[in-house]
Amino acid sequence: MEGTSDTKTDVYHHPPVEVTDEPTDDDVVKKYGTRRDMHDMARMGKVQSLRRNFGYYSILGFSMILMSSWETQTATATFGLTNGGTAGAIYIYIVTFFGFGLAVLSMAEMASMAPTAGGQYHWVSEFAAPSAQKLVSYLTGWLCVLGWQAGSAAGCYLAGTEIQGLIVLNHPNYVPQRWHGSLIAIALVFFSLFINTILARNLPSIEGIILVLHVFGFIAILVPLWVLAPHSSAHEVFTAFNDGGNWGSTGLAVLIGILSPQLSLIGPDAATHMSEEVRNASKTIPRIMLATMLVNGALGFTMLITLCFSIGNLQDVLETPTGYPFIQVFYTATPQGATTMASILVILSQFCAVTNMATASRQLFSFARDQGVPFHSFFEKVPPGWEIPLNAILATTVFSIVLISISFGSTIAFNQLTALGTVALLSSYMLSIGSMALLRIKGRPLLKCHFSLGRYGLMINILALLFLVLSFVMICFPPAKDPTLQSMNWSIVIFVGVLVLSGTYYVVRARHKYVGPVKLVRKDE
Repeated sequence: MEGTSDTKTDVYHHPPVEVTDEPTDDDVVKKYGTRRDMHDMARMGKVQSLRRNFGYYSILGFSMILMSSWETQTATATFGLTNGGTAGAIYIYIVTFFGFGLAVLSMAEMASMAPTAGGQYHWVSEFAAPSAQKLVSYLTGWLCVLGWQAGSAAGCYLAGTEIQGLIVLNHPNYVPQRWHGSLIAIALVFFSLFINTILARNLPSIEGIILVLHVFGFIAILVPLWVLAPHSSAHEVFTAFNDGGNWGSTGLAVLIGILSPQLSLIGPDAATHMSEEVRNASKTIPRIMLATMLVNGALGFTMLITLCFSIGNLQDVLETPTGYPFIQVFYTATPQGATTMASILVILSQFCAVTNMATASRQLFSFARDQGVPFHSFFEKVPPGWEIPLNAILATTVFSIVLISISFGSTIAFNQLTALGTVALLSSYMLSIGSMALLRIKGRPLLKCHFSLGRYGLMINILALLFLVLSFVMICFPPAKDPTLQSMNWSIVIFVGVLVLSGTYYVVRARHKYVGPVKLVRKDE
């Protein structure tokens, strides 16, 4: 394939095999997957050190729970309602759904070509121009690691502070302290660690069970809001805009509110980072990415519309003492059932954190395997008998605790660091899709794959890039005009700082060690 290195390696960890999607005997399938999986790993020069536990429905559950669109949309509605109002939140969600949909299509094609835990940084290494492959894939790898590590901490913190909001609701005399929510979040990090290590082999079954709660929990919350909550008129919901940031422009306010649907729909690459634990990955992963986007996107939009009709007085909801407007909406609809309804959100938020930890650890493991991080030999280690990247999981646990500990001193600082995760992931999407777009523009042949965009590929890639660039710019805005030092959005500054630090490490050390995944790739004959 043009656009990749012609360098070959003498080390191929699997012999050439006949390419077929039919599985071999049961023991081989559990470890190595199908013959196609073995062929893909051999082509990419990778060792199959992880166990392929996941089939179609279990990885679907994993991906659906990680994205958690309707749950996240419910919990983070404040951003869109403050900047945009009910009408703005609805319209920007639609734009974001179609924009991210184009990005998912683009990444699904790349996942079908190269189904590896490395995801975006591997794709950049294999598909970018040879002169840029090494450095750009290295920076992309750091962005992916940073984005998912921040997401793992944010997931536990979200669930922990939701629990604190429930305590406020049920115990009026309770005086909430910032450190209370932080301690709860740290406890939930250890719960995620337990699931990802001791119960690792049961994770596919657990995800299947939680997927059922994801669907039926949605119904259990939706119906009471439809039946019991006071409803605004359709005219008010679809025409009421809000410029809570005092920008002086409704359009700009709506665009800044894009953070809410972004948080709900980001993470379509999650299944990709589990590729080496999925059977028949080159065919299964693209289908999972598309199914997750379509189903979760529809559920998220339905819940958003329901919340907008049930929200009542917007200012009262935004000022709720629980800290979460959705808890106040539930209480207004049914005081007796609000705790149960909110508890469903808490459980699902926590299992979203569990899947975040799994994804973050696989991304770290993969990048360490390619010698992209300090102490790579430690992070890439898979202890005999475990068949999971145990050290990477432990490192993710420590990093999550360190990030959450920042909230003891400043919630704003913690929010800035976790928002940085969204910026980092968007950047990794842009770099990988941009590499594929350039490959198409140059007219170079692409790898054969199960899922191809065909003649529409370049158009889809370019439209996805335009949306991602817009998203990147808007989420770097502060929440309001004329911010203070405390309320300023410093994520872009921290983002540049991370690039400088990783670039410095690259110049000093990594450029002598990191060669990029493409150096192990052989041509697909």
